[in-house]
Amino acid sequence: MDLTTAGSAATATVSTTASASADAPLKVAVILASNREGRFAPVVADWFLARTDGHPAVVTDLIDVAGLDLPTVHSYRPAPEAQAGLAAVASRLAAADAFVVITPEYNHSYPAPLKNLIDWHHVEWQAKPVAFVSYGGVSGGLRAVEHLRQVFAELHAVSIRDTVSFHNAGAQFDDEGRHRDPAGPDAAAKTLIDLLVWWGRALRDAKKVRPYGG
Repeated sequence: MDLTTAGSAATATVSTTASASADAPLKVAVILASNREGRFAPVVADWFLARTDGHPAVVTDLIDVAGLDLPTVHSYRPAPEAQAGLAAVASRLAAADAFVVITPEYNHSYPAPLKNLIDWHHVEWQAKPVAFVSYGGVSGGLRAVEHLRQVFAELHAVSIRDTVSFHNAGAQFDDEGRHRDPAGPDAAAKTLIDLLVWWGRALRDAKKVRPYGG
């Protein structure tokens, strides 16, 4: 093999490796934002995860705020037991390429446990896309989403424009958690996932070339 042939083979190997890396499934942390007693959140989460199950471009990790027990008093030196819990969730957020926040609307905004989770972390959110699935009454949780866009912008995250929202959510699902009229929500979920994958891959690839320094 001459040098030209060897160089071409090496270039082909590098290109194939880069392509495989670029096509690797996106690690998506799905954050369940409510810890309210009797919450409707698991119904919406199960519905959404059924749409990502088996998706070739996505692998998910469900992070439920109700199971985190994060400290509510912020400190630069948390107690050892608090540090362990914070480290565990921080590693899961850091490993994610993208996020989907499933949130209700409480009093015109989003739940306090979600804000607590967000505020305990910083670099874990940076230069990653965030999509929103919301539910509620007449507004469908969209006012919570609009507040979250501002928060995530401050954290250098990129919010996805298109959302999935369920207005009067309790009436839209049957007792088995199935949506009564799935065509519209299914189409919205597909759009959301497609956009999340595009942004997630684009930002993941960009950070390999030039680490984010925001």
